[in-house]
Amino acid sequence: MVEMHEIVPGKRLDRYHELGQYAFGKKLGLYIVVPQQIIVMVGGNIVYMVTGGQSLKKFHDIVCPSCRKIRLTFFILIFASAQFVLSHLPNFNSISAVSFVAAVMSCGYSAIAWTASAHKGVQENVEYSNTATTSANLVFNFFNALGSVAFAYAGHSVVLEIQATIPSTPEKPSKVPMWRGVIFAYIIVALCYWPVAIIGYWVFGNEVKDNILISLEKPSWLIATANIFVVLHVIGSYQVFAMPMFDMLESVLVKKLKFKPSTILRFVVRNIYVALTMFVAITFPFFGGLLGFFGGFAVTPTTYFLPCIIWLKIYKPKISSLSWWTNWICIVLGLCIIVLAPIGALRSIILEAKTYKFYT
Repeated sequence: MVEMHEIVPGKRLDRYHELGQYAFGKKLGLYIVVPQQIIVMVGGNIVYMVTGGQSLKKFHDIVCPSCRKIRLTFFILIFASAQFVLSHLPNFNSISAVSFVAAVMSCGYSAIAWTASAHKGVQENVEYSNTATTSANLVFNFFNALGSVAFAYAGHSVVLEIQATIPSTPEKPSKVPMWRGVIFAYIIVALCYWPVAIIGYWVFGNEVKDNILISLEKPSWLIATANIFVVLHVIGSYQVFAMPMFDMLESVLVKKLKFKPSTILRFVVRNIYVALTMFVAITFPFFGGLLGFFGGFAVTPTTYFLPCIIWLKIYKPKISSLSWWTNWICIVLGLCIIVLAPIGALRSIILEAKTYKFYT
């Protein structure tokens, strides 16, 4: 996608749907890309709402264990209140500081998670056997896990929008610094996630929670700090996914429905969007299930096989060449994930919903 951003001489494809239109045609490209991109961004924002609320609740419970217990709903409302404010920043450039803080916080809470787990040591009677009691449970859990892994690498849906903020000239095309940024970002992601996964499982075994910070209690000050880091991280991540949605919604209202562009229009549209994602998060605060569902159903198309289809369509690599095989392998794997992951995730959500009292 980084390479295809300036594939048209003298023009920059600054939006994912513009790349889709170039590959598939003006109308078909729009119909293929936009619905999938919307699902990714809305789904991601819902998951971030749930994550922010859960981490705030965990922080409160650690800092004040003797205080009256407060429902998760209210913590999601508190998290949403920050988004109601930040959502009125004008564009991607204006949230660069927020995004930078989010990236630093991600490294911070990941490091705390695995170091605190290692310090805690292997738990008594830890078990590494699978928690599934039947073969069917094992298969469904595996499907859900596929979606969770897919969600971890969801940046493709906004990569062109981010690259559009980088200056570009024929001598210094934007793809040069963007490539450096992408490679650096994924190295950092790997360094953050792998130690958490390996050490977390080593310490807690099959009792580890979807969010490992929920499994940790001591040292209390350190775990509380890590949860605040998570909150700051998802505050920034929410805006990275929300900004393209705001741009899309406002463009449709102005260009298609002939609304007059104004501060009031932006105020109303952005507040309604934040309120809707907050409402869904409060209604279905199932972190693990939502992660798997949106990872499989939403993230997989725009990340794992749509870019590959566009690459094959535009570049037409020689059949059986390395490029041809690489892209087709990604397409087949992506299609498997999009079919299987939502099945496992929906089952997980249904099982959690059986014992969950809504709006409590």
